[in-house]
Amino acid sequence: MAEVVRMPKMSDTMTEGVLAKWHKKVGDKVKSGDLVAEVETDKATMDFESFQEGTILYIGVKEGEAVPVDNIIAILGKEGEDYQSLLEDKKPEAKAEEKEAPAKKEEATKSAAPATAKEEAAPVAESTDDRIKASPLAKKIAQEKGIDLSQVPGSADNGRITKKDVENFKGSAKAAAPAAASTINIPTFVGEEKYTEVPVSQMRKTIAKRLSESMFTAPHFYLTVTIDMSSAMDARAKMNEYSPVKISFNDMVLKAVAVALKQHPKVNSSWLGDKIRYNEHVNIGVAVAVDEGLLVPVVRFADGKSLSHISAEVKTFAQKAKDKKLQPSDWEGSTFTISNLGMYGIDQFTAIINPPDACILAVGGIQEVPVVKNGQVVPGNVMKVTLSCDHRVVDGATGSAFLQTLKSLLEEPVRILV
Repeated sequence: MAEVVRMPKMSDTMTEGVLAKWHKKVGDKVKSGDLVAEVETDKATMDFESFQEGTILYIGVKEGEAVPVDNIIAILGKEGEDYQSLLEDKKPEAKAEEKEAPAKKEEATKSAAPATAKEEAAPVAESTDDRIKASPLAKKIAQEKGIDLSQVPGSADNGRITKKDVENFKGSAKAAAPAAASTINIPTFVGEEKYTEVPVSQMRKTIAKRLSESMFTAPHFYLTVTIDMSSAMDARAKMNEYSPVKISFNDMVLKAVAVALKQHPKVNSSWLGDKIRYNEHVNIGVAVAVDEGLLVPVVRFADGKSLSHISAEVKTFAQKAKDKKLQPSDWEGSTFTISNLGMYGIDQFTAIINPPDACILAVGGIQEVPVVKNGQVVPGNVMKVTLSCDHRVVDGATGSAFLQTLKSLLEEPVRILV
């Protein structure tokens, strides 16, 4: 018996997927476990393997098309089997739309119908630019170029004239009216307005949705502290003489944050509506920039890992993110998030909380500035970090105590190693 193949839900935040590539076509035989297609989710492009067997009788989605989760994308069955009845089994909302469509069409037809014979015929107005269907930009360009819009064929719906129609028009321009004697002739510069529009990717849709919900639901407040990184710089240079992988300042911040969170569990928490979850484990999300947006793979149990282990794991995640190879298990389950823009020359910024975390730490770059030590002005290396807090969970004093612990750990980095 024929069976439908539906768009799978490949992550906890996925609402639709883009069919990036088909590996099978109509008529191909499929076994359980065969690679059928590649699906672009809100996080990565993932392989879609079949858990059904049969011959592909129908493919209903073209490559590059977006499909809501659970919608039909293909049908499997015996070769030559009738599958039309399965296509009629649509979602309830689709059926409701189909029922509404005839009524809307009838209403539109009535509103567009001509006046009855009992009414007086309206006088026919002369064809002018104001009564011609054209976009405002098309009218503007036509006016600047002296083109009679009534002579321009429209390519849009109902003959509407677009900017492209005017630019491609090869007819003659209107005769310009003679200028008055007192008019000053000013050369007219006509530029061409250009832009490019691209469909919103699944990743960008999810970023927009989740961060909008976070910003407008969680009451954010921000705490900033300046950290003297001179000792951390010396310690890093010494550690990299022995470490099997190169340790970065971001790795040191991540480790220090993990240690500080164990001392301040209220910061390592989540708002769950009717309760607050205080996490005893420390899973730190690390924001990684990719072409389509931002991914946040998670370093699990970071407080128990060495700096070299953390460094190797973060580098692996960064490469997987750029290659679109991250899996749901890589990005789920964070209890705290770090976003570092120091490598881009950013001194200080604020970040939006990554739900369900209660806090996120924004890390700026290390700056060489004059500082006062023992009453003397000397060269120093400082770094500013800003903690964004969900005020429903974390209060100002709680966030401040966490930052003081973090500051002390990074200013005496040997403490993060014991």
